[in-house]
Amino acid sequence: MSRDQRSEDNWALLHASQQAKEKGSDLIVVFCLAPGFLGAAWRQYHFMLEGLRELESRLRAKGIPFVLLSGRPEELLPPFLEGLGAGLLVTDFDPLRPKLEWKGRVLAATDVEAHEVDAHNIVPCWTASLKREFSARTFRPKFNHWAERFLTDFPSLRQSDAESRGEPVHWEEIMKNFKIDRSVPPVDWIKPGEVAAANALKRFCATALADYGLARNDPSKNGQSELSPYLHFGQLSAQRVALEVGLADAPSASKSAFLEELMVRRELADNYCHYTPEYDSFGGFPSWAKETLDAHRFDQRDHHYSEKELELAQTHDDLWNAAQLEMVRRGKMHGYMRMYWAKKILEWVETPEEALRVAIRLNDRYELDGRDPNGYAGIAWSIGGVHDRPWPSRNVFGKVRYMSYSGARSKFDVQAYVERIGPMQVR
Repeated sequence: MSRDQRSEDNWALLHASQQAKEKGSDLIVVFCLAPGFLGAAWRQYHFMLEGLRELESRLRAKGIPFVLLSGRPEELLPPFLEGLGAGLLVTDFDPLRPKLEWKGRVLAATDVEAHEVDAHNIVPCWTASLKREFSARTFRPKFNHWAERFLTDFPSLRQSDAESRGEPVHWEEIMKNFKIDRSVPPVDWIKPGEVAAANALKRFCATALADYGLARNDPSKNGQSELSPYLHFGQLSAQRVALEVGLADAPSASKSAFLEELMVRRELADNYCHYTPEYDSFGGFPSWAKETLDAHRFDQRDHHYSEKELELAQTHDDLWNAAQLEMVRRGKMHGYMRMYWAKKILEWVETPEEALRVAIRLNDRYELDGRDPNGYAGIAWSIGGVHDRPWPSRNVFGKVRYMSYSGARSKFDVQAYVERIGPMQVR
């Protein structure tokens, strides 16, 4: 278990359970706690570990042992599998490069049969499309072709009658002694874990979904679902979210707007990373964007900021500063502001490559839902025109879409957003 850290609504776990039943074998869940992952700090690890603590309890209530291995997967998993005499290894799907490298090294070091199950997407990534899609316009009909077949309810995870294996995980000791950058603290506005995720989904459907179509792009209002941290860590199934939203008492326009983001846009991001090995570099941009950014590479910038000034939100733009502070303090930036935020980094640093690097580092360091295909695709859209089209040419951006302070002010109450973020403190 790696990407989808939940006991219910988990196709990878359900497949493993069914295979164990058919083979007359025990089912054991193992999680490898890597010593680092793409710049994640204590904020992200704390959220994940608290969720895993709850997961162990829920699995053991089903008679399923949960084993936590601390270290690099390629070093720990092969001898662990050999020691068990394992007959089958089931893994969940993840398109990100470090996960693919771990998985490749594990499989190269063991003869155990392996199955990979995409438990993160509603339509498995390799089924939705066989290639990198140009945009949501080209991806949407392919996704919709398969959606009805795959958008079904889940069976319950069966009770296991296997003998309990291993000692319970000593969570307090791990939380205390795990060596990671602790300068980015946890946040207290969101509670981690599968139970909290289910409750958050119920609240959203009951209170915020009805206005989602109108409020989602207004950062001065609380119009978003706040579910992305749960989806990122796999504490909540996107498929379950889609099913519950479909049944909710809300205007069809709001439900359609939300499901477009949850299903088409989110799974398009997995498509981008799965079929684009350079998803986090300039080379991953479409040809037209690389050409136009190269043509404007040496344009004069009206403002220039160092990476540290950006990290500390020390720019002339109070809207951008508020977005950066929201991310640093809260661990989650409003979706509309993430686009504006990334585009301004392109406008204020020396090169597109530097803009991409800085945006990814800050996003992955502070966002609870960073280090995710959604983040990489979103930043690549903002800086490199991925999933977008050419626009009228202008300074620095070339034909990459531009966003302005005045444009934001015409869409929502900028001052209200700035004032709301200003006094916020994380305990």
